[in-house]
Amino acid sequence: MPVTPIGPARPGWTLFLLALGQTVFALDLNIVFVALPEIGTDLGFPGQTQQLVVSAYVVFAGGFLLLGGRACDLLGRRRVFIGALVLYALSSLAGGLARSPELIVGARIVQGVGGALLLPSILSLVNTLFEEGPRRNRALAVWGGAGASGLTLGALLGGVLTEGFGWPAVFFVNVPLAGAIAIAAVFVIPPDPARGGRRRFDLPGALTVTAGATLLVFALVEGPERGWADPWILGTLAASLVLLAAFGVIETRSADPLMPFRLFRNRSLSAGAAITFLYMATFGVLPYFLTVLLQSVHGYSALQTGLAFLAPSLAIAAGTQLGERLTTRAGLRPTLLGGFAVGAAGTAVLAAGFDAEAGYLALLPGLVVSGVGQGVVWTAMWIAAAAGTAAHEQGIAGGAASTTMNLGNAIGLALFTAVADAGADGPGSGELARATADGGFLVVLLTAAGMLLGLLLALTLRPARAAG
Repeated sequence: MPVTPIGPARPGWTLFLLALGQTVFALDLNIVFVALPEIGTDLGFPGQTQQLVVSAYVVFAGGFLLLGGRACDLLGRRRVFIGALVLYALSSLAGGLARSPELIVGARIVQGVGGALLLPSILSLVNTLFEEGPRRNRALAVWGGAGASGLTLGALLGGVLTEGFGWPAVFFVNVPLAGAIAIAAVFVIPPDPARGGRRRFDLPGALTVTAGATLLVFALVEGPERGWADPWILGTLAASLVLLAAFGVIETRSADPLMPFRLFRNRSLSAGAAITFLYMATFGVLPYFLTVLLQSVHGYSALQTGLAFLAPSLAIAAGTQLGERLTTRAGLRPTLLGGFAVGAAGTAVLAAGFDAEAGYLALLPGLVVSGVGQGVVWTAMWIAAAAGTAAHEQGIAGGAASTTMNLGNAIGLALFTAVADAGADGPGSGELARATADGGFLVVLLTAAGMLLGLLLALTLRPARAAG
């Protein structure tokens, strides 16, 4: 069923606000990493538990994405967008003011829920305000470029703010940004259309899938740290599987399900969701291992690491724009095939730079080529995930694709971290540096091989011209 666009009166300003909202979301993914040592010292966090500041956000953002997507369809996309930004601003304020580990982790949990509402609301607004075809493709390219810029800005800004103003600044910076976007959205983004008919909220489905997904992401994030045989991890995995199985049963019997499985009869959505999973399990884990190489092996500072990400981020941003043009002119299938092929080739070249004796210049060619392929795939996969879905179900479609993306990142990182750590057992610091680089080399080659699976997923799409 084709999407009927609402048609914003000020499309340029509307897209600018949505892109800015995506920048805030992407910014928060990286900005806290740099501040973790200072947070630990100031608040008395033991070294290993500092990761809770990151994982609390990741776990709750991943667990609530499907619920966030459905909330957009039932409550209104603009309402959820504004509400998510307000939640972001308030939780960021609380994080900056926190003076205990419990308070800062609590603030990050609320931020995670805000992120789970923000991402699907932005996606569903783009996919309903801009009609399927060239206009939506262009809007998604701008949105994708904003996300790439936010990731780079997060790494750079985190270093600058932490060094200049202390760790609370990485939280406080979100307060005026998110607040200003929320206020502007009231005047710029079209009001939500009147809801026709009475629709029930699937509370049993919402509870089971949110709890199940949250527990699953928790186990995947904490498994490498605690060990996969840890009773907490095994119990959490078992509970998540039981809850997700219950969710599947509930949805097949619900008159108004949270996740209508019939949506996956749309081949484009099914392929798009699978590709978002693969994308984050391969492309999405590279920044982590690149950071480990630069800081642990080559001794880069936080600020130097942020600067090192400038080149790949610019390449990704350029790739998002190229992906839009290719999709509009050649169609989704050729664009995804080309993007994955270029990404796999660039990532294989990147592996050559994972050497304890090599410098940044050895990494640069692979980073640029891989980044272009990554950007092309990023734009095309979201176009695929939205194509052919009715306007009143764009929120849940975006939530489904975002959920598989989050799970792909968690599973990919858990798997590849185990692979990399298996070789990093050298007794001396020099040997450890070489082992760390060698482990990264193997991981990068494996991610390149994984990207080739994207070619098979792209072939499941119909060989039609670009949507629209």
